[in-house]
Order: sequence, then C-alpha cells, then structure tokens
Amino acid sequence: MKKRSKLIPIVTITTMMSSLAIACSNQAAPPAADNTKAPQGDSAPAATTYPIKTDKTLTYWGEITGNAVGISSSLADIPFFQEWQKRTGVPLKFSSPVVNQAKEGLNVLLASGDLPDMIEYNWLDFPGGPEKAIKDGYILKLNDYIDKYAPNLKKYLKEHPDVDKMVKTDEGNYFAFPFIRGDEYLKVFQGPIVRKDWLDELGLPIPETIDDWYTVLKAFKEKKGAAAPLSFFSVPRPLEQIYNGAFIGAFGINRMFYTENGQIKFGPAQPEYKEFLATFRKWYAEGLIDKNIATVDSKTLDASLASNATGATIGNTGGGIGKWMPILTAKDPKANLVAAPYPVLKKGDTPKFGQKDPAFAPGGMVAITANSKNAELAARLLDYGYSDDGHMFFNFGTEGVSYKMENGYPKYTDLIMNNPNKLAPAQAMSQYIRGNYNGPFVQDKRYIEQYLTMPSQKEAVTVWSKTDVDKYALPPITATPQESTELAKIMTDVNTLVDEMTLKIILGNEPLENFDKYMDKLKSLKLDRAIEIEKAALDRYNKR
Repeated sequence: MKKRSKLIPIVTITTMMSSLAIACSNQAAPPAADNTKAPQGDSAPAATTYPIKTDKTLTYWGEITGNAVGISSSLADIPFFQEWQKRTGVPLKFSSPVVNQAKEGLNVLLASGDLPDMIEYNWLDFPGGPEKAIKDGYILKLNDYIDKYAPNLKKYLKEHPDVDKMVKTDEGNYFAFPFIRGDEYLKVFQGPIVRKDWLDELGLPIPETIDDWYTVLKAFKEKKGAAAPLSFFSVPRPLEQIYNGAFIGAFGINRMFYTENGQIKFGPAQPEYKEFLATFRKWYAEGLIDKNIATVDSKTLDASLASNATGATIGNTGGGIGKWMPILTAKDPKANLVAAPYPVLKKGDTPKFGQKDPAFAPGGMVAITANSKNAELAARLLDYGYSDDGHMFFNFGTEGVSYKMENGYPKYTDLIMNNPNKLAPAQAMSQYIRGNYNGPFVQDKRYIEQYLTMPSQKEAVTVWSKTDVDKYALPPITATPQESTELAKIMTDVNTLVDEMTLKIILGNEPLENFDKYMDKLKSLKLDRAIEIEKAALDRYNKR
C-alpha cells in the first residue's frame, strides 16, 4: 500500500511539478497518426473474447511498484504481467522509468517523440492536466474507444455515475483507463498511531484531544524515556504527514486547499494556522516532538520506533502498523501499536479532516498514446481489468496459485501470506496481483480484508474513518492548461514560504509574532488568485 495517497487535486498538479515538466508540456507534440481515431457509429460495444488472437505486440511504459524492487528487475519478469499477456492473448514489450522518478522519466519519454502504445502514469499530475496532454497530441481522447471497445469499463461507469464524473475532464473527455477503489473501506488507510502498551502501563487512555496528546507525549518523555515521543515523515515535504489533518485538523484546517460553506480555503492562510504552530512550537520546545522533525525519513522513523525513542507517529495500516509491529514484538512481545482518532480540541467532537482517497485514486491509470497504431487492441486489452475474470485476476491472481475459493470467498494461498521465499505479503502480492497497489481495474474489498492480518489494523480503518472529511475535501479537479502555468508559479512560491515559515516557527528560529507578517506576505504572492482558479475548477467539475 502506498505511503500516502493524498489527492491534492490542483495542488498535486502544480506544487510538485518541476521546471522540466513545465518545459516538456510546451514542447512540440509528436504528430498523431492518421489511424488513431476510432470508427464512428452508434453500434453497441463489441464484447471481446479473451484471449484475443493477434500477431501484434503492444508496448507498455509503467513504473515498477516499490514492493517489487529488489525482487524483479523489470515488469516483464513479474509473474502477474506474464500471466496478463497469456489471459488477454496480447504480447507486451515493457519499459520503465527509474524507481521513484516516474515524472522525470515521462519528461524524457515525451521529449523523445518515440512513444509506446500505452503509458501508465498519474495524468492528473501532467502540467496543464490530462486535457492538455490530449490537446498536445501525447495521449488519445478515449470516448469513442471506450464506447466501441471497452464494454466492461463502459458498463461500470454507467452504473457508477459518481465515478464517471471523476474520470473525465471538464470537457467530458475520458483520458485513461482508471484505477478505482471499489469500496469505502478501501479509501481510508492512514492516521495517528500510538503505543497502547505504554498507555496501559501509564494508566492513560487513547488520546482524543490535543490536551490528551500533550499529557501522553509528556508521559512518554518523562516516564518512558522517549527521546522523540512524537515523530513522523517530513520527506520530501516538511511535516507532510499532517497534510490530511493529523493534529493540524484539530484546529479546523488542513495543509491543503479545501471547501467550506461554498468557499475554497487554504489552511495555512487561516488564522487557526497560528494556533497550530503555537502548539507544535510548545511541544517541540519541551522535547515532545522529534528534534529532527524537519528531516525524518522512513529509515529514521523505523529506527526511532524500534529503539523505543518514539511512542507515537502517523502512518498506514499496512506500511505502518503492519510493518512496525513485527519489529517491535521481536524485541518486546508486549509491544502494541494501535490507531488513535484524528485529534480534536473538544472531547466528543467529530474530527473535521482525515485521510481518505476518492474512488478515483491518482495512481495506476493507463492512457493510450496518440501515435499508437494499435489503439483498438490496446483498449480491448485494458478493458480486461474491468471484466469479471479480469477483476478476480487483478485483485487475487491465478486460482490455485495465489488464491483458492473457500465457500465463495477468494482466499490468498501461502504463496502470498506465508511465502516460502520469505517475502512479506506485500512483496509476494506485488509478484502475482495488483490488488495491493493500483492499475486499470476496480479494487476489491476482499483484498484488504486479508492484507490487514492483525485486529489492530482492521480496527484502525474504523477509527480513522470517523471524520467529516467528505464535507470538506475537494474532488479531483483540474486547472485548465491556461490556468495551470499561472497556478504552478503562484503555489510554488506560496508553498516555499509556508514550508520555510512553518519550520522556523516550530523550531523556535522565528518568533510566533511574525505570523502576521507572514500572512501579509502570502497575500502578496497572489494566493487569492490561486483560490480563484481552484474555485473555477470546482465549479467546472460540478457541472460535468
């Protein structure tokens, strides 16, 4: 499971793009081949019989998932992708970017003009959005192809109009075969985590309010000797794991754009952000937050938890609780990590914010390139993931190998859950299924029911789900190509200022009184214009 799946609709598109990406989007597009348009007509979608009989080999560009790194050197070596070709009958030739460098790799690929038939990428993150990628001649508008050659996806979208609204542009254009989370239970996987065994030993309840957390962290420091009572990731962005609402949400804001009473707001520009900074400044000064909070990465956090230096963090069900519990219990069988609710100021209040993915998740979507000579075949191949057989294959793999049916339930075999080569379940899954990350299919709840093996993991989803985030979170909106460049410049400056000021105040290098000067500076960076662009994008989305 991914570290975090914060869909920060336009912010993701703008604040995290490099100048290279912007430059790439302005390059001359490769000419589209004459045969890229689908046949016109009103005939019903043609059902595809798999395996397809073809003598063509399609080319596919996509990143190798992190769990497969070190096990397989390429997508072609992974059993899932080998079996996918057999089931569909379509031979594939794979290429991949360097791990964790998909954006840079895509820039190079697009600049070359030598594009594969399919590209797996988060097209919401393309400079100018997916509509610009279509207009620039990089990828196809898929409306006719889905209508003619993807009956399974077409049927799903017709039955789920809320998802259909998400997976197309403001102009009504489909741009990729999407990854869809098929159940509410799959959308929440991150939140505050605390050492329950320490709480029990100290006679403390699971913290709910900011005051509760202060008491707990102080006790962890003074009575358990924790050098960094609270620690969490701050790489690549400072304090990035608070973005969804952990701790900061108690003050009625988050670190992103959100909607409230019909208005678009930016958390760090609200007066309540000062209250959050004052709280974290106090906690840091008293040694309750990791002294290296500005640079904590995954290895640092793992070591801190394993050495009992940290008793509370923010993490995932799988890559957090599931990863850390075996490490802790190997040294101390009584160690126990559990989820804590997203903090509030007043006991009994429902948290305003929390992590929750939309149904249309940002990764795993596959576009067909505009110069592909095999667009129809690519569409039929990709539609397999939304068929009944494809659904089972993408989520559970091959029956008798990676799963077996028990009373109508697809249960993973020991090849996955107790791998003979000592692969962790997440690693084994990366070889035989795509259910534990993403791809062109609908994710099945029965995957997560088995992936979360510990009761504390299952309970975590329930605990973290109790928020009002649905009322405030922005859907996957996009700026127009014209707006995107302007927004990118504004938000690059804004986020640089916010990150620098946040750390300076929390670390005590800047007086809290300078917050008002910071607010004035934010306005001078044209944040109001960024909010206008976000609001226009939301209005367009609502009219889809």
